[in-house]
Amino acid sequence: MATVLYITANPNAQGASYSLTVGEEFVEAYRSANPNDEVIRLDLFQSDIPQLDADVFSGWGKLGAGTAFAELTDAEKAKVGRLGQLVDQFVAADKYVFVNPIWNFSIPPVLKAYIDAICVAGRTFRYTDKGPIGLMTDKKAVHIQASGSVLSPGSIYADSEMGHRYLDSIMKFIGVPSFEAIFVEGMAKSPDQALAIKERAIQRAREVATSF
Repeated sequence: MATVLYITANPNAQGASYSLTVGEEFVEAYRSANPNDEVIRLDLFQSDIPQLDADVFSGWGKLGAGTAFAELTDAEKAKVGRLGQLVDQFVAADKYVFVNPIWNFSIPPVLKAYIDAICVAGRTFRYTDKGPIGLMTDKKAVHIQASGSVLSPGSIYADSEMGHRYLDSIMKFIGVPSFEAIFVEGMAKSPDQALAIKERAIQRAREVATSF
């Protein structure tokens, strides 16, 4: 049995979100194809996702110097402890599904905060004398991303797109060998085609889910 971590970064309800609508279709198709697998939902907008701040760096520094966790300040314990839970959950999963909209050519800030939480030396990558090496080499991931404009590779705005390209770099950094993209895009550019765009993305999501 495999564990799928379904990570969403969208503050809207499913009915008001292209990315979440396509994501739910992916989950339904995946469950139909893999009824014994577990899907764990992580809604980043409804979760405690600490940002890396002075408390975090202070807490990490103390722990690195040999201070016991119990001796950290309350703020340090809360934030460092939660970051540890997030990376533990990420490492324990077998597959990842990232679902998000594009905001100003990039991902929502809470998703960046989550990536900061799971990029941890010794857990998802390690340093070597030849540079960092990813440790998540037995994992796989899918990215479902929605945007009003067409930003996928080959489009005129592709060089400005920093959502999927960023996550792709992170997946490579931590060693994930398979990272597939499902783009839901162009709804604002061509509103009369929005429904057809969504339906094509749903069909694509179902196809990818059955072999994921």
